[in-house]
Amino acid sequence: MGNGTREQLPGGALVLAVTGRPGPPALRFERTDDRGRLLLGQFGRPLLLGRSTGEGCCRDLHLHRMPGHRSPLPPIRAAWTRSSTNWPHQYATWLERSPDSPLHDGRWRVIARARFSPGVWTEDFVTEWPSGRLELYCGGGWHGVLPLRPLSPPDAPRVKAYRRQAREGTLAPVLLWWVSFLDGWLILDGHDRAVAALAEGAEPACVELTRVADEGTWRRTAAEITEAHERAMRRPAGRPGDPDLVPHRAALERGYADVLSCLPYDAAGTATWPLPGGAPAWDDLAARAMFQCPRD
Repeated sequence: MGNGTREQLPGGALVLAVTGRPGPPALRFERTDDRGRLLLGQFGRPLLLGRSTGEGCCRDLHLHRMPGHRSPLPPIRAAWTRSSTNWPHQYATWLERSPDSPLHDGRWRVIARARFSPGVWTEDFVTEWPSGRLELYCGGGWHGVLPLRPLSPPDAPRVKAYRRQAREGTLAPVLLWWVSFLDGWLILDGHDRAVAALAEGAEPACVELTRVADEGTWRRTAAEITEAHERAMRRPAGRPGDPDLVPHRAALERGYADVLSCLPYDAAGTATWPLPGGAPAWDDLAARAMFQCPRD
């Protein structure tokens, strides 16, 4: 399923450089020309239909999900959860091997994540099925988690087993995919594990998959930032002998170094592909979905 090289990051995280998968991947977003209609599909099966309303920074995304999502991970054995598994590396391996993953050529960050902003797993966790509405505001708005299948009740047998693992501290992490234009995450694997953790009063431990800038892009950005920094350092920042001059220049140097160190790992835009058939094809799918769920 293509080749990849790995760059180790602190804390067990990694950047996976994927080659041999030019795209489109099996799990992918497609758009119409008008940019208002969105589809998430997997091997030709529609999983999510979305349509945005509003203008500029004040937009709502009305969505409808359909069954059929296939996890890119295999069933996780209980024995693995009791061992010292490096989950980012293990999930990266499974994602590389899976025919159902969103991976395509480029660089992907795979990192463990246990803390989220307030509201991500509460008011911005989409619990209803199949419909939903996301508020997409510039500089804020929706920053939550979207399941790709109906959530099981907290007392379902499978969830109860996971709740016991959550209490024991052996629950495998949920796999999340960061989607830039949604300003949020999709659950790729671990819906029941997420329900179990929340039922036990804890945010789910997660592994986050994020597309990051390719090497050529971040190096061009680094060159532009370096040029601007050098111009700033050449400009007089005060009179010679000014006691504030040295700490001011030191602060500029620290800021420059911090920005450069983050550039290779900053999130990049989630790729989309043209929707075959365009808006008429999307409208046909939407009409059939609404016919099956007339109350939505």
